[in-house]
Amino acid sequence: MPYRGRFAPSPSGLLHFGSLISALASFLDTKAHIDANNNQGTWLIRIEDIDPPREQPGASAAILTSLEAFGLHWDEEVLYQSQQTELYRHLLDDLQQNNLSYYCQCSRADVKALGGIYQGHCRSLDKPQSNSAIRLINRFGHYQFNDLIQNETLNKTQCDKALAEEDFIIHRKDGLFAYQLAVVHDDIFQGITHVIRGCDLLEPTARQLSLFSSLNKSPPIYGHVPLAVTSNGYKLSKQNKAPAIDNDQPQPALIAALEFLGQQPPPALLQENVIDIIKWATDNWLRGNVPKLKEINIE
Repeated sequence: MPYRGRFAPSPSGLLHFGSLISALASFLDTKAHIDANNNQGTWLIRIEDIDPPREQPGASAAILTSLEAFGLHWDEEVLYQSQQTELYRHLLDDLQQNNLSYYCQCSRADVKALGGIYQGHCRSLDKPQSNSAIRLINRFGHYQFNDLIQNETLNKTQCDKALAEEDFIIHRKDGLFAYQLAVVHDDIFQGITHVIRGCDLLEPTARQLSLFSSLNKSPPIYGHVPLAVTSNGYKLSKQNKAPAIDNDQPQPALIAALEFLGQQPPPALLQENVIDIIKWATDNWLRGNVPKLKEINIE
């Protein structure tokens, strides 16, 4: 199949250096792929705007502006998850009709009191729809999988087995669609073949693989790049108020991101324009040079 990659930021804040690393790795892995017809892969942008309480006004447009300033241009119309709600509802109905989900009224405190792993308490209790979340009946529990970046020799990447086997939430009690449901639906909807993203999503990958299996759909191929963390061990994130990347001077951050990804850009590249930096990076992208680490200290 033709390579179709994607970058899917949430509009809970502006893009920071950690976001740039993931976006750049995804873009380069897509564009460095040349098929038998001499075509590059197709790179898509998806805005994950299904959690309004966490979203920052204007962030969606600002994210797209930053991507363009850094030379990361997408190939098809941007998909906004907020416009997919009817499709998500149909998927929830299909899962329910096939006895693959159930209503659950357990709180986070209840789960935490039991050790942090949900034990399927409500699976056979026939709870009412009101004041309930919806959980997937997880029949697969994929806790290990092949990873384009993190695999070492022939060993598969592994996640917490108990967490991977948990019946996880696909629709929240507050009425919002859960991330796991939306992302799997949209990867199928958009025909995504490869997902390159940060190691903070290793465990969600395990859950998403279980949902793909429940739907009898082939999953994308995954690769997880290291997280950028501070000297205090905090990952760069919008929640931790990481500073936004500078759209007016993108070259230093682009070069730093390439170095973080193990690509060894020549010093003279810092003096070039964004177009030339991205061209060099695409022509010289070596996925095997990306460090096989879960995180890297940048301070």
